[in-house]
Amino acid sequence: MELNTQATETSGLHAGRSELWKRFKKQKTLHLFVGLGMIFLLIFAYTPMFGILMAFKNYSISTGIAGIFTSDWVGLKHFNEFVNDYQFGRIVRNTLMLSLLKVIFTFPAPILLAILLNEVRHMAFKRFVQTVSYLPHFISWVVVSGIAFAFFSADVGMVNMALLKLGWIDRPLDILTNPNYFWGFAVGSAVWKEMGWWTIIFLAAIAGIDPSLYEAAQIDGAGRLARIRHITFPGMKGTIVVVLILTIGSILGGGLVGSNFEQAYLFGNSINNETSEIVQTYAFKIGLRDGRFSYAAAIDLIQSVISVILIFSSNYIAKRTSGSGLF
Repeated sequence: MELNTQATETSGLHAGRSELWKRFKKQKTLHLFVGLGMIFLLIFAYTPMFGILMAFKNYSISTGIAGIFTSDWVGLKHFNEFVNDYQFGRIVRNTLMLSLLKVIFTFPAPILLAILLNEVRHMAFKRFVQTVSYLPHFISWVVVSGIAFAFFSADVGMVNMALLKLGWIDRPLDILTNPNYFWGFAVGSAVWKEMGWWTIIFLAAIAGIDPSLYEAAQIDGAGRLARIRHITFPGMKGTIVVVLILTIGSILGGGLVGSNFEQAYLFGNSINNETSEIVQTYAFKIGLRDGRFSYAAAIDLIQSVISVILIFSSNYIAKRTSGSGLF
């Protein structure tokens, strides 16, 4: 009896392995692409994480890659130095304010645009608006900085020249150099550049809503605003929650529209440094300019740890409040 049972189990195991192998061969192309993606992540995402060791060591570039492992341990020395730095308060304030302002103004923008485009019935106009709104996403921040200089420079900017000729201002506005304008300019340019791209995600979520729900609501006498409130917006909830979690998790890097670093580095200068210097640019400058790689690694590690905490916290809160989350 036992021998028969064992034979049956062995036969079933072999059959399962054979079936698994057949499925693998059938999907070999898909597995190849997955394997290439995993290799890419391993080389460019996980292998460089050994560099985290620099944050706890007194690393010198003259020692090469081996120095990451052979340099002397200094523990939390670099972390304490950054926290006690006289610029710490200003840098953290700028980073947090710029990130929070982006979340407040850039997160609702693509949601609202997606809802408005969904209500447009003229397809040609709808496609035109979509195309015009997402094209800036493909323009690099370097090019955007050149466009900004051409439009807003105090000397040759087209906006200042037009306002002066119209008599609306007495002297050129120093938009690119005044520290009071930097946060607003950074947020505004980020909305212009990325709003249309993220609108595609939310339009896809709206496209997944059952059209019969709108028909039933219209028959019941629900107006446009009522349909948006009770059908469109609830149908987007899952996508909104996921995007919000990703945004909060990467808030220190710029959130939904990304690249606080590129904006601060390209639009920042010695005049508006009071509001444009953020954690990323400070770490970049002190790491390359002064060659203090361990100190820069410690600063970036602090930011990464905070981002991970924010991801898990926002996912937990989202699950408790809405029932939706990443994991």
